[in-house]
Amino acid sequence: MKSSLPDCVTGIPINFANGVREHVRLGPKIYETVKGKLSLGARIVQRGGVKKIFKQLFRVSEREKLLKASQCHLSTTAGPIAGLLFISTEKVAFCSDRSLTFSSPNGGFIRTPYKVVIPIKKIKRVEESENAHKPKQKYIEIVTVDHFDFWFMGFVNYEKAFKFLRQAMNISSQ
Repeated sequence: MKSSLPDCVTGIPINFANGVREHVRLGPKIYETVKGKLSLGARIVQRGGVKKIFKQLFRVSEREKLLKASQCHLSTTAGPIAGLLFISTEKVAFCSDRSLTFSSPNGGFIRTPYKVVIPIKKIKRVEESENAHKPKQKYIEIVTVDHFDFWFMGFVNYEKAFKFLRQAMNISSQ
């Protein structure tokens, strides 16, 4: 017998709910992840929205347009780093939610956000991927013309992020 329940639970689409669960699961502790997301939301509001944050964090040309900003994680050899992925008409850019500590050449330590900038024209291909054992875990792989791989995961809304990434690639090729 088929269930008469809609595709959503309490008004939240199941894909979105799965995305939130997957995004939170990648954090070190659920409490810290939720606290970090609330703090990020407050910072976005304080700074005037994601478009302003994008312009503050990255060099943006006059004709460049922000298409989408998505919360996700960047996969690194040290583990996933939570942050915002910005998809524009000219670049894909990532900035971590929190500053990371790095050792400086003079022996001290510096704290700085982890940033990645990939010009759209340098992207060779974009691939969708999922964990064979856990199909709800979806990834986006970006491969550049100089053979660098970037893996993004834990999207709150994976489908939208991938759609806007494809759109940026199409705009760039015109």
